Amino acid sequence: MKLTLAFFQLVRWPNLLFIIIAQLLFYYCIILPLLPPDYFQSPYALHTWVLYLLIAASVCIAAGGYIINDYFDINIDQVNKPEKRVIEKIIKRRTAILLHWFFTLAGIAISFYVSLQTNFIIVLANIGCAALLWFYSTTFKKKLLSGNIIISALTAWTIVVLYFAVNPIFHIHYFQSYPMQTAMKSVFKFAVLYAGFAFIISLIREVVKDMEDMEGDARYGCNTMPIVWGVQAAKVFAAVWLVVLIGAIVIVQFYVLHSGWWWSALYSLLLLVGPLLWLLNQLYRAQNSKAFNAISKAIKMIMLAGILSMLVIQFYL
Repeated sequence: MKLTLAFFQLVRWPNLLFIIIAQLLFYYCIILPLLPPDYFQSPYALHTWVLYLLIAASVCIAAGGYIINDYFDINIDQVNKPEKRVIEKIIKRRTAILLHWFFTLAGIAISFYVSLQTNFIIVLANIGCAALLWFYSTTFKKKLLSGNIIISALTAWTIVVLYFAVNPIFHIHYFQSYPMQTAMKSVFKFAVLYAGFAFIISLIREVVKDMEDMEGDARYGCNTMPIVWGVQAAKVFAAVWLVVLIGAIVIVQFYVLHSGWWWSALYSLLLLVGPLLWLLNQLYRAQNSKAFNAISKAIKMIMLAGILSMLVIQFYL
C-alpha cells in the first residue's frame, strides 16, 4: 500500500487528472458541439476510442516527465520538500528511471498509433515534448526563465494537440466543405483561448514555485528568476502576467456578452477574474515559502475553474 501511494505521488496524480479532465472537456464540450455531422464520415476523424488513446499518450508522457524531474531533483527536494520525497526514500532510483522510460516510450508508441489515425504532427510533437521534459529536468530547470517557458508551453500543448487531432491538415481534401472549414476555425479559436490561458497561468505558477523553492535551488546552483533577479523582481514579473491574464479575460467577456453568453461571462468574472484579483493581492503580501506555497495551490484551483468553464460554454455552441 505504501509503495502504491508513493507511486501515485511520484507521477503527480492530481496533475494527471487535470490533463484528463481538460482534454475530455475540450473535446466533449467545445469540439464535439462545433463539428458538423459529416465530420465522422472522414477516415481521419477523431473517433472516441482514438481520443482516449490520445489522452493516454498525454498522461504517459507527463507521468514520465514528473518521474525524471524527481529523479534529478533528489538533492534539491531534500531541502525544499523532504517530507514529500519519494525516490530513494521509498522507490529506488533504478526503479524510477525504468518507470520513466516505460511511461515515456509507451506514450510515444500510443502517439504513433494515434498519428496513423489522424496525422503525424501528434507523434512528432509528443516526441519533442518527451525530449523537452528530459532536458528541462537536466538543464533548463536551472536556467533563468527557459524552464518556466518550457513547462508553460507543454501545458498549453495538452489543449492544442486536440485541435491537430480533429483537423488532420495533411488530409485537407476531406475538409473542404464550408461548414467543416467554419467548424475548424471555431475549434482553433477556442484552442488558442484555452491554450493561452493555460500558458500564462502556468508561467505565473512556475515563477511562484521558484520563489517557494529558493533555498534548495540556490544551494544546488539553480539560476531561477528569484535567485538571479531577486524575489521582488520575480513578484513583479508574476504580477505583470496576472494583470495581462485578467485584462485578456475581461476583454474576451465583451465579445462573450455581445453574443449573449451571460452565464459564461458571469462565471468568468466570479470564478476567474475575482480570484485572480485576490491572487494579485496575496502575491503582493507574500514574504515566505509558506505564503508562496499557498499561492501556488490557489493558482491550481483557478486553473481548474478555467477548465470547468467549458461546461458552461457548451450550452452556447
